[in-house]
Amino acid sequence: MDEVILVDKNDNEIGKEEKLKTHKEGKLHRCFSILVFNSKEELLIQKRAKNKYHSGGLWANTCCSHPKPGENTEIAAHRRLKEEFGFDCGLKPLFNFTYKKLFDNGLTEHEFDHVFIGITNSKPEPNKEEVEDFKWVSIESLKRDIKENPENYAHWFKIIANKLKK
Repeated sequence: MDEVILVDKNDNEIGKEEKLKTHKEGKLHRCFSILVFNSKEELLIQKRAKNKYHSGGLWANTCCSHPKPGENTEIAAHRRLKEEFGFDCGLKPLFNFTYKKLFDNGLTEHEFDHVFIGITNSKPEPNKEEVEDFKWVSIESLKRDIKENPENYAHWFKIIANKLKK
């Protein structure tokens, strides 16, 4: 049973809860999103596996997940990057934001999202249970495609992409 960290609007920990229950009840919880760029300033994005509990088959940032109770958020980000793409790299905090989104399947994402940025030229080795496809894209072409095809992108990733420069 996976648990997530429940937080208040200022990201102060207020408890823990089973992940699926948290998403059914729409409770605010901590998460992280990772943006990994290569030396050509292209962003590694992934198409989420179709079997994900929400947003399956949609394009999203390099990697995202939840820290486990008692786990530091940045350490969790490194762990998850290795689990999803088979590499690790230096990560720096970029910004935080909170969002709430109700999905068609009745689940709600209500997250305090810690966004990290990293750079690597490592070859991604995606975990097929998590990642259906991946590609490197320029921010300019990404923003253009999100504008033209917003339905192809995960909700939180559209928020993140809107905050990126270039």
